[in-house]
Amino acid sequence: MDHARLLINGNDDCPLTGAGIGVAVLDTGCAPHPDLSGQIGAFCDILGRRTLPYDDNGHGTHVCGIIAGNGSLSDGRFRGIAPGCTLIPVKVLDRQGSGRASDVLAGLRWIRQHQKRFGIRIVNISVGSFSRRNMGENSVLVRGVDTAWDAGLVVVVAAGNRGPERSSITTPGISRKVITVGCSDDEKEILIMGNRMVHYSGRGPTCACICKPDIIAPGASITSCCASSQGYIAKSGTSMATPLVTGAIALLLEKYPEMSNRDVKLRLRERAVDLGLSHNQQGWGKLDLKRLLE
Repeated sequence: MDHARLLINGNDDCPLTGAGIGVAVLDTGCAPHPDLSGQIGAFCDILGRRTLPYDDNGHGTHVCGIIAGNGSLSDGRFRGIAPGCTLIPVKVLDRQGSGRASDVLAGLRWIRQHQKRFGIRIVNISVGSFSRRNMGENSVLVRGVDTAWDAGLVVVVAAGNRGPERSSITTPGISRKVITVGCSDDEKEILIMGNRMVHYSGRGPTCACICKPDIIAPGASITSCCASSQGYIAKSGTSMATPLVTGAIALLLEKYPEMSNRDVKLRLRERAVDLGLSHNQQGWGKLDLKRLLE
């Protein structure tokens, strides 16, 4: 995709594709888009128990395309970050993009149970809740992602689109263990669910005074796979920035497969580009894939 190419600073000739790395995507599912042909290694439908991949909303397909779309339909123009990785979509959200914490937890349990079978190294969660009730650091969602992290998985979570107020990171992005992703370009006005938004990327600190997000990446008008038309569509928000980071981590783990999730987090911190913004807006800074892989 165009934004991905900007992100990797002319690194299109990089031989890394994320081969051998399984990426679980907790979202609305994934449609069998041409750019994802052969990319889906397994599919789990927590809601409807269907066996074949589908997406009745489109959000999950867009996220999967950012991570692993091969760009075949566009002659490589709209290609994902890690087109060689294996996707494992886990449907935990309904056609409205809504879901229950219990379904997200069930999806996380399924991923842990199958992480060795499908070679799952990374979990992408481009969803979150901002309810003040039962959504603190001891909430079931935070405990769920922390358990996945403790199982050795690299958990990458969106910061949410509730900024720019302080403490506007959505749950489970408030977890101190996971890698929480905000937008590096949220000064651009975007349209999300009919609402025009600017400076929307979730800001820290969390209610436990943890600085968040951890890192930022582009999230405005990212073109990726469209579930309904089988073509492409542009979407915006921290949901789109998160899979850019997930794809970058897939490349990193292909190059350095012995890395632990803590190693990955440290590497991201060391190689991020400081934009001079507050820590609770930019975290360690902006993702730069070329620096990350050097």
